Amino acid sequence: MALSDKEITSAMRKGELGIHPRGFRVNPAGVDLRIDREVRLEPKQHSLVASIERVELSDTIVGFLHLRSSLAREGLFASLALVDPGFRGQLTVSLYNSGDSAVNLAKGERFIQLSLLRLGKPAINKYAGRYQNSTGVVASRRRKKSHTPK
Repeated sequence: MALSDKEITSAMRKGELGIHPRGFRVNPAGVDLRIDREVRLEPKQHSLVASIERVELSDTIVGFLHLRSSLAREGLFASLALVDPGFRGQLTVSLYNSGDSAVNLAKGERFIQLSLLRLGKPAINKYAGRYQNSTGVVASRRRKKSHTPK
């Protein structure tokens, strides 16, 4: 079940959800997070950015990221991922300008929304991956396998 603004506030009070520092916006069904720096994306340009906020999810909450629709209407695409139960850290987001005009984002501007869902039962295997405790923009830590063409 998706968490409402009332449930988000309650989860924060109970320690099931942490978002720091303050300044983010709680919406009826999610939280708007802010971009960590000023960014200008020229047409067909890609950039990795991070949220200002550090997110901490308990073993009972999972997050889904969405680009704010006003930015999508300007031609931005975002590569957004699931935020697993147990994740702690800032969120890195890949932005791509598919439009014909440059798109400017000011430091501290709301750019992604985090929707939160409560799991029916706590996760047994909380997140413990390569991006735990991320700070700032974190490039891919994917293990690259060498591939020899046949």
